[in-house]
Amino acid sequence: EVRLVESGGGLVQAGGSLRLSCAASGSTFADYAVAWFRQVPGKEREGLSCISNNGRTYYADSVKGRFTFSSDNAKNTVYLQMNSLKPEDTAVYYCAADVLLGCTIVPDPYDYWGQGTQVTVSS
Repeated sequence: EVRLVESGGGLVQAGGSLRLSCAASGSTFADYAVAWFRQVPGKEREGLSCISNNGRTYYADSVKGRFTFSSDNAKNTVYLQMNSLKPEDTAVYYCAADVLLGCTIVPDPYDYWGQGTQVTVSS
């Protein structure tokens, strides 16, 4: 079983950048598909990006060109670099992982979730 802890959230002005981290323990990230999601109160969880266990990445149109998913297997950590942030990016951001064929930004297949980290973008 893998345990996930996100960090790196905070308050940033529009146009700014943040880098979120998701550290895994209890298992090796390299064996898992990992994804980033976000959620605003009252709305469904939105899939942003994912990386498969062979390193292929996928991005939702809403973040393509602004967000970059990377991984550091030596640190058992994945990152979401977020640039050109907009007020509508304000949400709680979660990482999720599971053993999958490929990866997906649909939340249902993921059994392992972090606790979330708040990102607030001011206008």
